[in-house]
Amino acid sequence: MSVLDRLGQKLLFTFDPETAHGMSIAALRCGLPVGARTTRDARLKVTVCGLDFPNPLGMAAGYDKNAEVPDALLGLGFGFAEVGTITPLPQAGNPKPRIFRLTADEAVINRLGFNNEGHAAAEKRLAARKGRSGIVGVNIGANKDSADRIGDYERGVARFAPYASYLTVNISSPNTPGLRNMQAREQLGELLSRVMAARAAATAQPPVLLKIAPDLVEAELEDIAAEVTEKQIDGVIVSNTTISRPALLNGDAARETGGLSGRPLFERSTIVLARMRKLLGPELAIIGVGGVDSTDAALEKIRAGADLVQLYTSMIYAGPALPGRIVAGMARFAETERLRSIRELRDGHLDQWASKPLS
Repeated sequence: MSVLDRLGQKLLFTFDPETAHGMSIAALRCGLPVGARTTRDARLKVTVCGLDFPNPLGMAAGYDKNAEVPDALLGLGFGFAEVGTITPLPQAGNPKPRIFRLTADEAVINRLGFNNEGHAAAEKRLAARKGRSGIVGVNIGANKDSADRIGDYERGVARFAPYASYLTVNISSPNTPGLRNMQAREQLGELLSRVMAARAAATAQPPVLLKIAPDLVEAELEDIAAEVTEKQIDGVIVSNTTISRPALLNGDAARETGGLSGRPLFERSTIVLARMRKLLGPELAIIGVGGVDSTDAALEKIRAGADLVQLYTSMIYAGPALPGRIVAGMARFAETERLRSIRELRDGHLDQWASKPLS
């Protein structure tokens, strides 16, 4: 980290995590020049789901929940940004405090619960940027008290299809009671059928991806892969936060309920990624998320089977220059290894990761 980044982090860490998050959004909204110079390298370009990504690194959902700063995020060096999760109606989420830093582990536990301003507010912002360049995905979810959660996803598809480069169906947050049950095969089959029908009826047909949890056993992964293939979903995002608690250095905070993200998630999420690649085959798109905090980590996700990678938590600890540093590191690696395309790395360590135990 630069001296400026360290000072900024020190300042933000004097505030509680949710306040600090709001301050970082406000800074980006004001156009503060907080990122590194964007690296442009043809060897980093990746075409996935018919979309041409300038580089394979994206901002994961959860940071820009209300689609306030997608273009500012792209300006930090990301090849794409994913906004949301957005639910049809505004909701406050779970009671505060609900975000906990595990500084020694470079991790975070959150139990936010899809707090967001709802479809109408996000649609207004996304409509205002229509026609601009840059790949912006929209992550859609269901309201906690909805009587028809699948209907909420249908409404999300209909509402955001005209504005989204791609849509993500998020059924893997651990912080909305019962949501992860939608990963079970029968419910998942109905959800995906209705989502794809909603896309077919929409005024635009962006790719649809499914975001899954890392806390799945092999049989559950097999069921998800079968439904994704049968319903012709365009890809899978692996993975959301985990309810497991691997060996952590932080004490009290580690006992908080919610989803764990950051460095401790890398191992399990990468194993699940590789196993899903094995199940889905080489053609379907996979985005790898979980513990990406360096060029090496991003490249390893690709070697484990990812077409694209995303990060979020690591920026809390490494600052807004991190995406620029990672992308520049990818370009240097491609130069050193004389790669024609970063895609040449994909699946290089697939068998190694897929053979590791999930427990």
